Amino acid sequence: MTVLSGGGGGAKLADGLARAVTDLTVVVNTADDAVLYGLSVSPDLDTVMYTLAGLANLETGWGVAGDAFTTLDAMARLGEDTWFRIGDQDLATNVVRTARLRAGASLSTVTAQLATALGVRARLLPMTDDPVGTVVETDAGRLGFQEYFVGRRHRDEVRGLVLDGVEQARPAPGVLEALTDADVVVLGPSNPFVSIGPILAVPAVRDALAGSQARRVGVSPVVGGQALKGPAAAMLGALGHETSALGVARLYAGLLDVWVIDEQDRHLAPAIEGLGLPVAVLGTIMDGPEDRERLARELLDIARG
Repeated sequence: MTVLSGGGGGAKLADGLARAVTDLTVVVNTADDAVLYGLSVSPDLDTVMYTLAGLANLETGWGVAGDAFTTLDAMARLGEDTWFRIGDQDLATNVVRTARLRAGASLSTVTAQLATALGVRARLLPMTDDPVGTVVETDAGRLGFQEYFVGRRHRDEVRGLVLDGVEQARPAPGVLEALTDADVVVLGPSNPFVSIGPILAVPAVRDALAGSQARRVGVSPVVGGQALKGPAAAMLGALGHETSALGVARLYAGLLDVWVIDEQDRHLAPAIEGLGLPVAVLGTIMDGPEDRERLARELLDIARG
């Protein structure tokens, strides 16, 4: 099984699937990666990794549970603007990543090393080893994704999105095979524009998914017209799409065999099926580990027909 994921909901679903299957690959968005405090930071990769390792901070949805911020507080005393909060253990991950990248290792190699060290059994793949960056066009100008999302708390109206470097990017080793050789491919409930969208924009990835013989299942990140977390709903409206599970389904038309929506959105099923996309209605909100595994097993049942 292969899952395409950003952080947040995609990481939670990946955790549920890791509890339900023995052979799982997670392809993760890297277009929100950034250099911060001189370090190579990969927020979505780390959120997925910490979640699969059982280390994630469940309250914030990012970082390591119980982490301290001693180093960042010391940096602030030295005059550093510490708007991007990274705990001490999280900093250690980024220090090691940066050192190994500077020594010549690829992001996919370093990711595998870090995941193994933390006891992650699933195979974790960045979408590409090449630099790709999401740029958000706003009335305040062009903003890097972390500045828009964290620094400015995604309060700016989104006028457009640009993926710098994506046309020159190559899929990381194993990504295309993870799509073409899998029995099941799941598009996690992550933001369709800044999490799943960048993965599909890497050359050859969308075509690999479209041509895959796998059973392709997508899970809506929008429930009852709202994103459970993050700016997905606001982006849908700002970019001219319907803010609903139907609006997201239109973005994935032709790529999926089944679209999973929440029970709250049951009334949208006929319109989605009018796109030629079969619908399954499940409880998609994952409040805890039990919900993650329940949803994962229900998705497996759907994938098996």
